[in-house]
Formats: sequence, C-alpha cells, structure tokens
Amino acid sequence: MSDGVKANDGQGTLWNGAAGQAWVASQGLLDGLLRPFEDLLVRAVADVRARTVVDVGCGAGGTTLAAARTVGANGHCTGLDISAPMIEAARARAAQEGVTVDFVRGDAQTMALPPSTFDMIISRFGVMFFEDPVQAFANLRKACREGGAMCVIAWRSADENPFLTAAEKAAVSVLPDAVLRRPGGPGPFTFADPDVVRRVLVDSGWADVDITPVDAPCVMPESALVSYFTSIGPLGTVFREADDSTRARLIEVVRPAFDPYVHGDEVRFDAACWVIRAKT
Repeated sequence: MSDGVKANDGQGTLWNGAAGQAWVASQGLLDGLLRPFEDLLVRAVADVRARTVVDVGCGAGGTTLAAARTVGANGHCTGLDISAPMIEAARARAAQEGVTVDFVRGDAQTMALPPSTFDMIISRFGVMFFEDPVQAFANLRKACREGGAMCVIAWRSADENPFLTAAEKAAVSVLPDAVLRRPGGPGPFTFADPDVVRRVLVDSGWADVDITPVDAPCVMPESALVSYFTSIGPLGTVFREADDSTRARLIEVVRPAFDPYVHGDEVRFDAACWVIRAKT
C-alpha cells in the first residue's frame, strides 16, 4: 500500500503542522494516558483471531504495534494516518522495537485501500475527523474481508468529558475573542450521538452494529499536566502562537481548573467513550 496524501485541507493542515508535532513530542505521555483503550483494542483483535489488521488514525503507532504483537509472526498490521510527522515517528518506533509493521500516510476517506484485505479495522480516537464519514467508512468496508470486523473507539459528548474541555473553558477569561473549538464539522465529539454513528455505519454498508458506552479510568503524572494542556487540543494551538505574557497568564488561570482531577502526584479522570463494533 503506497502513501495516499489526498486529504481534506483542514485536517491535513492541522495534523501535518504544529499539532502533529505536539502529539509526537507527547507520545509517551499520551500512550500512558490512553492505555486502557489500547488494551481494549488488543483484546478485540485477540477475540476475533484477526491476522491482518489496519489501525485507522494510528498516530505515533502505539496501538498498531500492540496489535502487531498480538497477531504475531503469522499476521500483519498496517497503521494509517493523515499526519506525516506521526507516521515518521511511528516508523522510527517500529524499527527501534523490532516490530514488522507498515505505516502509511493517507486519508482513509479517499485513498485507494487494497480491497478485501483486512480481517479487522481498529481505531483509538481516529475516526471522528472525516469530512464525509459515510464515504470514509464505505471505503474502509471495501478494504475489509467478508466476515471481517471493526472495533473503534470514539468520545461521547463534551458534557460527559469535562476533563477534555476544562482548559479551553478556563482560557476564555484570558482569550475572550479566541475561537478554541468550532461547533459542527469534524472533531473529537463528532460521534457523541449514537444514533448518528449507527446511521453512518449502516449507510456505509456495515452490519451488526453495536455501540457500547465505556467509562475508562485514565491516569497521568501531575508533573506533566501543564505540558499536556499547553500542547494538546485547541488551547495548545493558541498557546503556541501567544506571546510570553499571555502564556504565563494562561497557565496561571487554566491550571486551577484541573484541581478536581489532581490526587497527589497523579491526575485521574474517567473518559466517557463509545466502543463501536460492526461486521462486514
């Protein structure tokens, strides 16, 4: 499978620029924070005894490598992401760890995927950013073998995930005119409504759709908290472009918003997600 970089302009610009670099720089922190979801996907791969797996929106490759270790030498995994910095980091990581994996840069919505190839499609928070979700999931459906399966994880609503929006809400007092998150369009909470998810999957040709709510405990070091909210998410984009005095003020104002989640030297919160399964 060769790189297919024809991607929607907004997401391509975002993830091939500073935002993608920030995720690469935070790879270790994010892999630890999101470990419960990696474990869930690995169990799903093992449960269906998949041998060929594609990880959509694979980022820096953590879930892809975990799936590859699960399928073993008789299987093969491919990681797919729109972000060149993340794919480069994933390839370097695979080489360092000695795991045979293909990492391909491309837009899963539009790129020509090999037909009837994969036993399973997985994703950890990588499927909410398509401009045309029906086209994207139809494209993925064609790449999956008959009898194949899909297991992807998406966020539930912003209201159910206050940790994820705490920084931007607190930052409004410092940046009242900044647009930190635009309503509508691709984004983390695009699949908050399970009826929307079900309609997208049915319209794109998937069957036996199952959408299960999961609340997973997530943990990261308190010492990494400031780096987290000044690097990741919509506030991270604004923070990178701000002057030094504005950055200092943002840290001063935003950090207390996370006090309810700080327990000693750890930050803990429950992530409200959907585990979305379907079959060909």
